[in-house]
Amino acid sequence: MKAVVWILSLFLSVFTALAADLPAVQVVGNKFFFKNNGSQFLIRGIAYQQNTAERSNSTGDVSDYNDPLADGAACKRDVEYMIKSNTNALRVYAVDPTKNHDECMKTFSDAGIYIIADLSEPKASINRDSPEWNLELYNRYTSVVDMFANYSNVLGFFAGNEVTNNNTNTGASPFVKAAIRDMKAYIKSKGWSFPVGYSSNDDDLIRVPIADYFACGKLEERADFFGINMYEWCGESTFATSGYKDRTDEYKNLTIPVFFSEYGCNTVRPRKFSEIGTIFSSQMTNVWSGGIVYMYFEEENNYGLVSVDGSSVKTMDDFQYYASEMNAIKPTYAKSADVGAAATATMACPPPGANWNASPSLPPSPDKGVCECITNSLQCVVSDKVSSKDYGELFGHVCGNIDCSAVAVNGTTGSYGSISFCNDKDKLSYVLNKYYLSQNSRADACDFSGSASLVSSTASAASSCKAVVSSVSANSKATGSSGSTGSASGSSSGSSQGTSSTSKKNAGNAVQPASTNAVLTALSIVLTVAGGFTSFFV
Repeated sequence: MKAVVWILSLFLSVFTALAADLPAVQVVGNKFFFKNNGSQFLIRGIAYQQNTAERSNSTGDVSDYNDPLADGAACKRDVEYMIKSNTNALRVYAVDPTKNHDECMKTFSDAGIYIIADLSEPKASINRDSPEWNLELYNRYTSVVDMFANYSNVLGFFAGNEVTNNNTNTGASPFVKAAIRDMKAYIKSKGWSFPVGYSSNDDDLIRVPIADYFACGKLEERADFFGINMYEWCGESTFATSGYKDRTDEYKNLTIPVFFSEYGCNTVRPRKFSEIGTIFSSQMTNVWSGGIVYMYFEEENNYGLVSVDGSSVKTMDDFQYYASEMNAIKPTYAKSADVGAAATATMACPPPGANWNASPSLPPSPDKGVCECITNSLQCVVSDKVSSKDYGELFGHVCGNIDCSAVAVNGTTGSYGSISFCNDKDKLSYVLNKYYLSQNSRADACDFSGSASLVSSTASAASSCKAVVSSVSANSKATGSSGSTGSASGSSSGSSQGTSSTSKKNAGNAVQPASTNAVLTALSIVLTVAGGFTSFFV
């Protein structure tokens, strides 16, 4: 009898372990498929993240963001509502890679729910006004990838959310695409297979070229999927009158999966979600891969499916309609074996025009070694007493007298400084040192009213570093890189997330610089760390 009990116990343990691992989902052509059986995966998702104003961290201060996957009790509280609404995916906008996520990830895995996560966070993301792809961001993004790597229920990652949001800031998109390239290379180098994509807003002037831009080019550079935050179906509407038909026609030739990374217009409440039957119908599933409703939590913007108060959850009328519609869908699923040549199809990048001016040439991959070599070679450096908020003024002063192209960037022309990925302090020290050398190394040329000082002694550089320094000195601009991997780590001052206009968000104003001087002006802006950043979740 004891043997039977032991066998049953062993069987249950094995079964439980197996049940916790969900099958991997992969991209084939313009669709997601389960890797184990080749059946199409359609996203039945919910945006899952509370606004920072709603909760405080353990110190009692309002935190920059609330990590929704670090609160095991909350995940267990909410999962039953995910199950009731036929949910198979959650979108989370910011996570803290230093926290433990095992409990939440297992809770959702056991319920058959995958996670699609944004790699950025409010103070470390690509800023549409002054875009950079630098060491700080590389480290932030890779740390999130590392944190998720051991979980089976990871659907993929967003490398950016609405960074370019209109035709005045399309030059920010090369920086996001560089992030995609480098995250894909990093993931591949680790032997993992998570897809990386982009989430766009629904701007009528750029919605087509921006999708084409992220889908175009070499496999190692292009996005693995494209999400669009779209709120066109409001109240009672139809496939034709809502705009869904037009969007489907516009994206029918896209060579990567496209889905609604947010949807759920709330101009009419309660939301009855009549669009769901259409999203998962044969009219759309050959082009679209489902969608993510915005959002789980009821907050000031009135998009919630439920209202949460501590451990108590109260469903809104929206939830009843949403769950009813989601449980009524009966989509037809494609098979990966039927994709054929479309799986490897490539697209040409959109040409420059009145509404699109993003270079296909991408910024270089951040390389910590290059930055360290340059820093160790400098004789004149910025003082530690100088606040980072004052860097912009120093840049403006120095770069009015010397060529600062080594630290400047321009995503419109595809011109990127050879050390543009280094942190802001190192870049400022580089240009201060260049000015000092241009003045025949006079001591008073390294003062700047006490903002700079001479290094007492510089370490003897290794031969490899000498080559790096010589290369940067001879070639201030880096060639737009493709699929390269940098041994990147390090830090620089924070930059803000490019969130933008949808029916639920406030638009930001940004003009992409078109010349070196304008680029340096934009650089001064991003270095003003005290400057605010746009709303991240609302």
